[in-house]
Amino acid sequence: MAGRTRELLAKPTLSCGHIIWTLSAMLAIQIASGCPTACTCYPKIKVVECRGRGLRDIPRQLQLNTLELYLEHNRIRILGSTAFRETPLLRVLNLANNSITTISTNTFQGLRGLLVLNLANNSIQDIDRHLFRPIRSLSDLNLSHNSISRLPATLPDSMHNLTRLSLRHNRLQKLHWMLLESLTKLQILSLHGNPWKCDCQLISLKLWLETFLFKGGIMDEIRCAQPGDLREEDLRNIPYKLFGSCLNISQRHPLAHLHHQATEHESPYSSGNRGGDSGCGAKQRARPPNLRHAIATVAITGVVCGLVCLMMLGAAVYGCTYAAVTARYQRDLRQAERVAPSSRQSSGEGKELRRDSTLSAAHAHACSASM
Repeated sequence: MAGRTRELLAKPTLSCGHIIWTLSAMLAIQIASGCPTACTCYPKIKVVECRGRGLRDIPRQLQLNTLELYLEHNRIRILGSTAFRETPLLRVLNLANNSITTISTNTFQGLRGLLVLNLANNSIQDIDRHLFRPIRSLSDLNLSHNSISRLPATLPDSMHNLTRLSLRHNRLQKLHWMLLESLTKLQILSLHGNPWKCDCQLISLKLWLETFLFKGGIMDEIRCAQPGDLREEDLRNIPYKLFGSCLNISQRHPLAHLHHQATEHESPYSSGNRGGDSGCGAKQRARPPNLRHAIATVAITGVVCGLVCLMMLGAAVYGCTYAAVTARYQRDLRQAERVAPSSRQSSGEGKELRRDSTLSAAHAHACSASM
């Protein structure tokens, strides 16, 4: 009786355990292969789309193998340190057109394969100096239409593969050229729509931009907001003579020597003229040569030198050909002179032989007649 009771009690226990295990397995399968209710998932191409769903936070229960995540046009305000822990394989992350104001330092921790990051049209004011450090492979960064007033000096430390950078419509008034110089693979740069202050601190950036364009880089216009007399002027088109008082500051730039050559090699006639007109006003600085003019001068000089070298090469070829033809003519002439005497001698010997044979024939005929 006691054994029967134990058997009856054991059956419900086994059934409950089996049910619990089954439910746990089903839940795990749903979590592993499921999709957030506010998103649309495409498992075959590993893309999750959550555009315009009114989301206030990063959705959970995302698949671990997600490669592209689109979260634009939502209401996300804060990106916490664990926002993307469930998607370590992300390649494309689009967070444009949200209300992001705060980004944790560790938000992108673990996203070592991220290639494209779009944070445009948000309310970002400051960029932490360690924010992008975990992202070593980033090639496209869009920070346009925010309220960023400065970029951290450590930004290039993790941006060695960056080819495209957009900083349009922020609050940048200045930008150090060395920060951009460290982005060795940069190809496209967008800086339009910032309140640029075109003073002495921006002349080094102007020099770098001209070098960037000369190397084949692509960029948009940079309109000055200050000072008033340069308002709406494109920094790239402002003549260097307007930065005459900034030449000493720009000496730190590796190309600054191009803008000092005019003052170092001034004409003595111009010096005399300025000395005679010293009472007529302030001395006018010599206009520093433009980088493009300098490059054009070098190119023209190279072309002229090339033409001279071609002419010298042509003259050398002509001289060598003339010398070879003359030498051959002289050699043929000497051979002809050596052949001429021998031919004359052989012809003389032939005549003597013919004459002797004639005499012998005549003598033989006379002898036969006498007999």
